[in-house]
Amino acid sequence: MCGIIGILSNTPVNQEIYDGLLVLQHRGQDAAGMVTSDGKRLYIRRKNGLVTDVFRENHMRRLLGNMGVGHLRYPTAGSSSNSEAQPFYVNSPYGISLAHNGNLTNAHELKKELYRQDRRHINTTSDSEVLLNIFAQELQKFKAYRVEPEEVFSAVAGLHKRCVGAYAVIAMITRDGIVGFRDPNGIRPLVFGKRETENGTDYMLASESVALVTQGYEVVRDIEPGEAIFITHDGQVHSKQCAENPRYNSCIFEYVYFARPDSVIDQVYVHKARMRMGHNLAEKVKREWKNHDIDVVIPIPDTSRTSAHEMAITLGVPYREGYIKNRYIGRTFIMPGQTLRKKSVRRKLNPLDIEFKGKNIMLVDDSIVRGTTSREIVQMARDSGANKVYFASASPAIRFPNIYGIDMPAAHELIAHNRTEEEVATEIGADRLVYQEIDDMIDAVTAGNRNLKNFDCSVFTGEYITGENDDYFSDLEIRRKDDKKENEKMVAIDMSDTD
Repeated sequence: MCGIIGILSNTPVNQEIYDGLLVLQHRGQDAAGMVTSDGKRLYIRRKNGLVTDVFRENHMRRLLGNMGVGHLRYPTAGSSSNSEAQPFYVNSPYGISLAHNGNLTNAHELKKELYRQDRRHINTTSDSEVLLNIFAQELQKFKAYRVEPEEVFSAVAGLHKRCVGAYAVIAMITRDGIVGFRDPNGIRPLVFGKRETENGTDYMLASESVALVTQGYEVVRDIEPGEAIFITHDGQVHSKQCAENPRYNSCIFEYVYFARPDSVIDQVYVHKARMRMGHNLAEKVKREWKNHDIDVVIPIPDTSRTSAHEMAITLGVPYREGYIKNRYIGRTFIMPGQTLRKKSVRRKLNPLDIEFKGKNIMLVDDSIVRGTTSREIVQMARDSGANKVYFASASPAIRFPNIYGIDMPAAHELIAHNRTEEEVATEIGADRLVYQEIDDMIDAVTAGNRNLKNFDCSVFTGEYITGENDDYFSDLEIRRKDDKKENEKMVAIDMSDTD
């Protein structure tokens, strides 16, 4: 999961890309970057850290031009050094800058192919650099002085045939325009919008609709799976389906956790989807636990608030805020390193004892991944005097690793892997645990758009839409261990860079 944004405007774009990245900060806190173009030259700033740390006034002044691409990194596989921050750039052909959200499952093979077949060197461990070079190589087949739309679409079609996995991409061709496209399964989101001004029409592409509407853009539509859109430097918009068998298999975890509640993804209001998840979860409690003794429903801030509130309404019990969140601590799920996640929980959340003392508490979270955070939160409730502590997850049990851009690298790290619901409850210290049913979760999303039929639910089912086998996961775990060692070596180097 990363955040991407691209703008082609009639005025300088540096401030709008910065503001858009701030709105999308929840999608990645590891690094931020921006590349702008004035039609002749590129201006680049990228570095580890939050948006407010990476871009200072002196950097913003140097980011010139009316066209640009921004990126927020969320680390999964690969290094987390400054050199891995996006957007990436390749000078041939035309000068292409690219920001990518997702994960290529055949990046290792493609890297070898690029060197042996195309004589292209990959300088980082990032699959995004691989994807950039595949796009560049496909575009290099054409020898035109300026890039034409059909050439862009042909390059994307060639990329679809070579790349496997999840990718929402925004690329900037230095003199020619902005390109956006999604993988043929539409796993990661990408939204297109426009804004009419006295100077003409401005265009934006972004991971979530909230980045557009907060800056006055009209959301035109979602980019379809397999589709590419090309906005030329003079504001002409061209689009084409570039995949042979496109189909919606969107990542359902976007609705559960990743996306902001005020976003609309593939025509589904995220807030409404989470409301329905809470309602369906409550209906399960009413079916399977008719004589429940829940006194109060308390959410784990922030993502689960919507589901928890609707669950309380459906159950007919009070909803209370029991944990006060320190908003200056990042999202623990996307923090690199398990030790850091564990230490951050009590710094991040502080319980209000008065809401717990002597009560039977139903805690509601959006999901349970490794279980470390859940265990700490349950213990906080007990330390605050709760009589009984129940736990509900707005998503089903996460039992399998994710390979499409979410940091769930190995099955043995997932608390629900090879454990029953009761065993997970024991592990986190809860008196009872309630998981959402998969069909209920899917129904909560499709109620907003009945044209959505299928989703990537691999973390719940172990069924991967791109068909990876056991060897892939074994190789992936080995590479991740190697990457971890490399990251540790790079810490001292990155710490010395204070610019």
